[in-house]
Amino acid sequence: MSERKFAVIGHPIGHTMSPFIHKRLFELADTEGTYTIYDIAPGELSSAIHELNQLDGYNITIPHKQQIIPLLDRLDPKAALYGSVNTVRNGAVREGFTTDPDGFLQSLAAEGVALAGQVCVIGCGGAARTIVYEAALAGCDITIAVRPRGEGLRQALEKEVAEKIPGADVKTCLISDVEQSGLCPDLLINATPVGMYPKTDAMPVSETLVSRSKTVFDAIYNPLETRLIRTARASGAKAIGGMAMLVWQAVAAHAIWDGSVYQTADINELIQESAEEMQKHF
Repeated sequence: MSERKFAVIGHPIGHTMSPFIHKRLFELADTEGTYTIYDIAPGELSSAIHELNQLDGYNITIPHKQQIIPLLDRLDPKAALYGSVNTVRNGAVREGFTTDPDGFLQSLAAEGVALAGQVCVIGCGGAARTIVYEAALAGCDITIAVRPRGEGLRQALEKEVAEKIPGADVKTCLISDVEQSGLCPDLLINATPVGMYPKTDAMPVSETLVSRSKTVFDAIYNPLETRLIRTARASGAKAIGGMAMLVWQAVAAHAIWDGSVYQTADINELIQESAEEMQKHF
């Protein structure tokens, strides 16, 4: 049997955790596979596709999640809805999937948190888009809050979700407005880079808003425990960090490639191992 080969593509991609995580997932599932990195600059994807087609599958990060779509044979329905692909399964048909939402949903489920009720999303970029879509599909009451420079993007996201998910309850505002509104979210989500290494003292919202939230989710995974996460735990809220989302996305990719099934306890251990591995490099 020939060696099964997998990879992650993106640019820049020097500090990706994907090889470590996927190697461990192959070991946990007792399946064979190598996993490497392809740094593919913008504009070079088409010339690299022949080599990528020789792999059994691969993951995709920025800036190629949309650019890969015309180079595939078929899209999974969720990838088609999002217009974004982060996992490809090669074979007779080259099919694109998105496991971004799986990472988010499984992170919540592993902690016994329901995606329901009042959801406040801070930010309007790629991570926010994934989260807003899933919250809309779950019938949540969604508030997207941004800084003034994000006005255009948050309005575009609100319009996009309304068009693709009719009846979605989505409102947008400035962070300062949501701070003053008295909103008490069931789930407060940071989908911005505020608080990410090396500027770890920053927090995207006030302690007051955090204290009014039942659960806080921070999509940042470096550091493992952001100031936002520490503040949430100190206030008595349940808190979930971004490393869980990163690992659960990878778990979903292995389900696509191999049908692999994992125990939650093993994945929780891998989340901690991944955090420790990351700290060796930062």
